Amino acid sequence: MTKKFEVKFLEEAKEFLDNLADKPREKIIYNIRKAQLTQDKELFKKLNEEIWEFRTLYNKTHYRLFAFWDKIDKIDTIVISTHGLIKKTDKTPPGDIIKAERLRNLYLKQKNQK
Repeated sequence: MTKKFEVKFLEEAKEFLDNLADKPREKIIYNIRKAQLTQDKELFKKLNEEIWEFRTLYNKTHYRLFAFWDKIDKIDTIVISTHGLIKKTDKTPPGDIIKAERLRNLYLKQKNQK
């Protein structure tokens, strides 16, 4: 099977993963790799027009990594992960969606300046 997209992590997403224990981090990476090969809304879900989330449930704990699409050209499609959180409720905190949108806008602005 071929990957449907590549995944890159912004600094805050890397820090989130680095600060997790090994087992949950491994499960999150496993689920991201699985999401790259399949279309499973339990693993990679659209939250609004621009923001998506990688979803992982490990040991009764919900982990989320927020992301957005960067379609560089007709060949490469990249998903940029902005940041992560450990969910404590069923609802996604609106502030985290806003934060992901802000990081997306900053990323695209910096990219367009290059």
